[in-house]
Amino acid sequence: MIKNLPKADLPLPTPRVSNPETLAAEIIERLTYGIGKDAKVAKPHDWLTATILVVRDRIIDRWMESTRETYATNAKRVYYLSLEFLIGRLMRDAMSNLGLMEEIREALGSLGVDLSVIAGLEPDAALGNGGLGRLAACFMESMATVNIPAYGYGIRYVHGLFRQQMADGWQVELPETWLAHGNPWEFERRESSYEIGFGGSVETINTGSNGSEEIRHVWKPSERVIAMAFDTPIVGWRGARINTLRLWSAQPIDPILLDAFNAGDHIGALRESNRAESLTRVLYPADATPAGQELRLRQEYFFCSASLQDIVRRHLQQGNALTDLPQKVAIQLNDTHPAVSVAELMRQLCDIHGVDFDTAWEITKGTFSYTNHTLLPEALESWPVPLFERLLPRHMQLVYAINAKCLVEARKEKNFTDREITSISLIDESGSRRVRMGNLAFMGSHSINGVSALHTELMKETVFADLHKLYPDRINNKTNGITPRRWLMQCNPGLTSLIREAIGDEFMDDAEKLTALDAFAHDSAFQEKFAAIKRANKQQLSNLVASRMGLRLDPSAMFDIQIKRIHEYKRQLLNIIETVALYDQIRSHPERDWVPRVKLFAGKAAPSYHNAKLIIKLANDVARVINNDPSVRGLLKVVFIPNYNVSLAEVMVPAADLSEQISTAGMEASGTGNMKFALNGALTIGTLDGANVEMRDHVGEDNIFIFGMTAEEVGKVRAEGHNPRAIIEGSRELSQALSAIASGVFSPDDRGRFSELMDGLYNHDWFMVAADFDAYASAQRTVDEVWLDRDAWNSKTIFNTARMGWFSSDRTIKQYTADIWRA
Repeated sequence: MIKNLPKADLPLPTPRVSNPETLAAEIIERLTYGIGKDAKVAKPHDWLTATILVVRDRIIDRWMESTRETYATNAKRVYYLSLEFLIGRLMRDAMSNLGLMEEIREALGSLGVDLSVIAGLEPDAALGNGGLGRLAACFMESMATVNIPAYGYGIRYVHGLFRQQMADGWQVELPETWLAHGNPWEFERRESSYEIGFGGSVETINTGSNGSEEIRHVWKPSERVIAMAFDTPIVGWRGARINTLRLWSAQPIDPILLDAFNAGDHIGALRESNRAESLTRVLYPADATPAGQELRLRQEYFFCSASLQDIVRRHLQQGNALTDLPQKVAIQLNDTHPAVSVAELMRQLCDIHGVDFDTAWEITKGTFSYTNHTLLPEALESWPVPLFERLLPRHMQLVYAINAKCLVEARKEKNFTDREITSISLIDESGSRRVRMGNLAFMGSHSINGVSALHTELMKETVFADLHKLYPDRINNKTNGITPRRWLMQCNPGLTSLIREAIGDEFMDDAEKLTALDAFAHDSAFQEKFAAIKRANKQQLSNLVASRMGLRLDPSAMFDIQIKRIHEYKRQLLNIIETVALYDQIRSHPERDWVPRVKLFAGKAAPSYHNAKLIIKLANDVARVINNDPSVRGLLKVVFIPNYNVSLAEVMVPAADLSEQISTAGMEASGTGNMKFALNGALTIGTLDGANVEMRDHVGEDNIFIFGMTAEEVGKVRAEGHNPRAIIEGSRELSQALSAIASGVFSPDDRGRFSELMDGLYNHDWFMVAADFDAYASAQRTVDEVWLDRDAWNSKTIFNTARMGWFSSDRTIKQYTADIWRA
């Protein structure tokens, strides 16, 4: 309600005292009165909650101030719509950004509590899967840091993706329970709740008078649910600004059908409640079935509709006209998942607010911008027309209307051929008719950006070639970035302290100031300190592996790490095959001076992705054999750490010596893990794919190990025909490794387990594993040579840290702000 908005003339809250003594007293007060526990009997989780509440109190003061400032100036707001926000643990992030870390540590220490112990108890928010969600989290923190008024909008998943366990080397999916004990960071906003409809029919009525015709469409859904808002504060660096992450929870209109319950149908009485709540139970429900596809579409529409109702309501409450929406609102679609927002905003403008179609279309295009994250056709999303029309009948009408408008424009103004018209159409008619969500996002946005220079050019040449021809000014590049607060200062405090000692504190406010470290790259004393910090980080990871898996690692070995979502194009399989080949070589040539290596993997496979789950099993089977073979003499170990999440990444990233970024060229949009590793002093082995290209340009080609085919070469080989069998037969190491895997050397209990996976390499090798193997193996031996030259290796690691400042998400957000949002 307007009456509840912050008033510009209200006095600002008095800043809270934050010395250790005051903080300790407040923690005890929260423990006693907020949680109802005496300090003498309080458990670690009680101390965690009390500490979060004390930090939260200081956040709320600044949060209110940030909101007040935006309302008072009627500033343009940015709204970031994403199906994922992989925010991880928030306590350390908030304390660090507010400058409270040491004060809280001292306060807790005076009470006999270890901050590191209780911080490790905070659950990771299960709101994402991988790079897409982590990017959204980095962007939210950077928007607050550079003082951009912003909201993030997503779904409050009760169970998130899943908790990964291993059973005999196989991935097992279990429900994530991060909300089991509540979430002290979130605030329920009951006043911000909206009805969301599904199904039903559309009525056309004439609202004209005196014989005039004025057609209005009225959607009458057959099913409704409530979207309830839960807000989480996102703290910018030095508390510059506090923005809001608003997540939607689905609730039924009626929690129980009493008539049915009283009639004895106790299960059926809860059917509506269960159906509503299923919308926000799980991230990415398996879509191999029609029911799974429907749930995904329902999820996407649910959060898009609630978000747009909230955005339009806020815009109008400030006295703005709908025609001014593009001047006051910038909505960024993070990938194709929120693409239905284009049709939903058109519905709200035309059907609810009475805006004519053409005006509504101009408003919509001026308001939306779209970030594309993939060139994989399946990831661009499309929905069967019958499903879309049944679930969202009014939106289907609007999709057809938008399509007609744009196709007529293409034919009349650009003389598009039938082939080009077919390519840009919102309706794919190559098989069963489907709604193309990527094309809808493109047509309905004034800006479409890629996330690395290579990816952006490939967008123009491949998936959006014809739409780019129709709208040549829309595609632009915004190379991804990472927040250096979490991915250097918080996860690697030892390195941060060393950098401050060497070059001062300016890099903490401007990551590009890290270039001053270049002067220390060949300084032997600095190299020694840098290497000592790396070893300490490796020891920390070794301790984690020992406690979780009972496996002892040698921190003096090279830690060679690949942590990513498991997918064939990311080529964990290439890494595993090369590991098998290395295993063969170590046993065959024990006289050689082999570099001790630990191969570490982590990542989750989609529950219905058979080959990805098979790759996890292969990694674990290979690990079991190699780790128990005395002939290896400890020179090679393989570890797959289960249940990869942000907190695990915060331990693995600082410990890496070698970062595996080995995707098939042209298939990784950008990557951000590559940036995190390099910032923390790992050297990269990778293809010229995604942001690896720009990383090479920044760190220098002598400080990165590039191998393999280029995106252009991959495209040419696929077009002209690829004969992987001849390549395999011509590579002794590769053929031996594939033969060992296919014949059951690593799977004696089921010798044919991996034969089909290996057959795929012989028969088509779509992801160029065989094609790139020899180049990859050769690059790995070059890595060995450099590793043995400690001065050379150490200088390269320092150059990597020094030259990664450009990849800060602060830089990315400033570019979005200047070029797209105009905020």
